[in-house]
Amino acid sequence: MSLNAAGLRIFLSCKPCDMRKSIEGLSTLVQTQLQLDPFENCFYVFCNRACDKCKILHWSNNGWWLYYRKLGSGVFR
Repeated sequence: MSLNAAGLRIFLSCKPCDMRKSIEGLSTLVQTQLQLDPFENCFYVFCNRACDKCKILHWSNNGWWLYYRKLGSGVFR
């Protein structure tokens, strides 16, 4: 995967997210909670209540990328 980060915007959701949500659920949150277009060239970041899991939604050319990170110890700040 080649990613040009120049000009790439990152949006963080301030509300905790249900980590069971997948692409469709997260893209709906982008539209309803963040009031943004999920098809923009941006990263949309969601964390769970405990802040030890993170999902990033990204539209690229003709498909979705869904990144998932679970920390073994510590939390995201």
